[in-house]
Amino acid sequence: MLTAGELAGLIVATFWAILVCFMAVVLVKLARLLVETTKMVSELSDRVVPLLEDVSRTVAETNRQLIAVEAITDNVKDVSGNMVKITGVASTLLAGPVIKISALGHGIRAALARRGGRVTGEHVPGPRRALDGQAARGESGARGLSGRRGG
Repeated sequence: MLTAGELAGLIVATFWAILVCFMAVVLVKLARLLVETTKMVSELSDRVVPLLEDVSRTVAETNRQLIAVEAITDNVKDVSGNMVKITGVASTLLAGPVIKISALGHGIRAALARRGGRVTGEHVPGPRRALDGQAARGESGARGLSGRRGG
C-alpha cells in the first residue's frame, strides 16, 4: 500500500500531467491560430497592395480633373464679371432714353388732353382746374398725417 506522502505525490503528478496535457492542447490551438492569422495577413497584403495602387491612381486623376475644373471656374468667374459690366452699361444706355421717351409720351398725352383732344378717351383736367373743382365742392386740397383729405 502507498503511504500518505506517496499518495499525495501520485495525485499531484496526475494533476500535473492533466495540466500539461491541457496546456499542450491550448498551445496547439494557439499555434494553429497564429498560422491562420499569418496566412490571412499575407493574403490581405496581396489584395491591399493593388487596391492602394488603384486608389493612388484615382486620387492623381481626381487632382488632375480638379485643376481643370478650377481653370473652368476661373473662366466662368471672369465671364460673369464681364456680363455684369455689360448689363450695367446696357442698362445705363437703354434705361435713360426709355425713361425720357416714356416721360415725353406722357407729357404729350397730358398736353393733348388739356387742349381738348382726347387721346385716352377721358378728359385729364389740368392742375389748376382740379383745384378749382375741389374748391367749388367745398373740399380742401390739404392732406393730414393719415393721408386722407380733411383728416
